[in-house]
Amino acid sequence: MSFVKKFIRFLKNCNDMRAIEYIRDLAASGTYHFTTADAIKAIGGNSPAVRAQLRRLKRQESIAEPVRGFHVIVPPEHRRLGCLPAEQFIDQLMRVWEEPYYVCLLSAVERHGAARQRPQATQVMVCKNRQAVECGMIRIVFVARGDLEKMPVTTLNTPRGTLRCSTPEVTALELVGYPGHAGGLNNVATVLSELCEEMAAGTLLETATLCPVSWSQRLGYLLEIVGQDDLAGTLEPFVSENAQSHTPLRRAARIAGGKRNSRWKLIVNVEVEADQ
Repeated sequence: MSFVKKFIRFLKNCNDMRAIEYIRDLAASGTYHFTTADAIKAIGGNSPAVRAQLRRLKRQESIAEPVRGFHVIVPPEHRRLGCLPAEQFIDQLMRVWEEPYYVCLLSAVERHGAARQRPQATQVMVCKNRQAVECGMIRIVFVARGDLEKMPVTTLNTPRGTLRCSTPEVTALELVGYPGHAGGLNNVATVLSELCEEMAAGTLLETATLCPVSWSQRLGYLLEIVGQDDLAGTLEPFVSENAQSHTPLRRAARIAGGKRNSRWKLIVNVEVEADQ
């Protein structure tokens, strides 16, 4: 190998050591994420050189890049995933994007301890539609809700920080509001039978006032199906006072011939069965 090639390799190794030391220092301080701009500022040198260093670390699987310009440090225990677990960087990513968010639907159900099976992707509620994020074996899907900032959330601790998550009551209402993201109404009923243990009747009623009344109509009916009469009874006066018309249980299904449920002002156009 010529002297020039050896010298170039030496310079690359020196630069890579600066990048390695940078991510080691971050991890030692408990920080497992950074932006490209952060790295350029901390490592020094010109932008193309730092980006090249980061690409080499990425090929070595020391870091991953869930979205362009946002990197996570991947410790050995997560190398098989090719990324950090989603819950360990969602909060940091949303801070970089400067967007409100919370983990929602089946992913929220799982964090409230009521999921029979782990969702294939982490579901995150945001203000507007976003493309899914894929990084190694990790996938994050976004669901849009324009008024999400009104929704009560709970903050959970993770090994890398905190995570905003919808409360059990918000989760229950959103499951019937977004059944297509929750495996359909049969799965929603199954999940509700477990999630109800985490719900409080007064909080459910307060939360219902923040959502479309049709969600309470559907939720009350499903709660009745799974034997949660107390929670269902909490919603009945609210539905009676605020529901102006009958709404279909399943929006996409035909309503012709559907039975009318007077208690919930609902057109029952599909049969729902919860798994035992």
